[in-house]
Amino acid sequence: MAVNADRRTYSVAVILAALAGYVDAMGYITLGGFFVSFMSGNTTRSGVAVVDGQWHSAAVGAAIVGLFVLGVMLGSLLGDLAGLWRRSGVLAVVAVLLALAAIASGPGPEQVVIAALALAMGAENTVFDRGSGSAISLTYMTGTLVKLGRSLAAALTGGPRWQWVRFAGLWFGLLAGVAGGTAVHRGIGLAGLWVAVVVAMALAVDFARRPWSL
Repeated sequence: MAVNADRRTYSVAVILAALAGYVDAMGYITLGGFFVSFMSGNTTRSGVAVVDGQWHSAAVGAAIVGLFVLGVMLGSLLGDLAGLWRRSGVLAVVAVLLALAAIASGPGPEQVVIAALALAMGAENTVFDRGSGSAISLTYMTGTLVKLGRSLAAALTGGPRWQWVRFAGLWFGLLAGVAGGTAVHRGIGLAGLWVAVVVAMALAVDFARRPWSL
């Protein structure tokens, strides 16, 4: 049972990493180089923009970072209130925010779209929260790649042989999501966000049916 639960946790984590990559690609293309889930990149861009006197770019990056943090706060607070249904509740919030972005992508202002996406990605990171912080990185891969490198080193020196595969899988999930999001955006633009809405809501429903299984 524990092994099955662990495998399911990992499978869902890979799906959520792909979802984050998918959404981030659409946000990146829309904003012309800013991210809705990768806050280190936005921080770097904002810092460079401040030094170069590009105040608008600096403000955009800082605003997205702030919205992402608010999304984390929202997911954490609602997840705590949901209790046993934490994962389904957080994913439902993510789906609603993504739907708001998709709806606003037509007649609505671009700022609403980006704000909703940043909030959604922040909230997504609390799906596996265990009270002291996010247990699994879903929208950023630096920590995961560090673990991948350490696991590869351990495998070469007599440690666990295949542990690195798990971290590589998360990274490939994000990469696949980015590629998918880019391809869909090239075809139908931000209307492709509805795909992300369906994925998030499907996971929310699945967790609601079996809140004890993960």
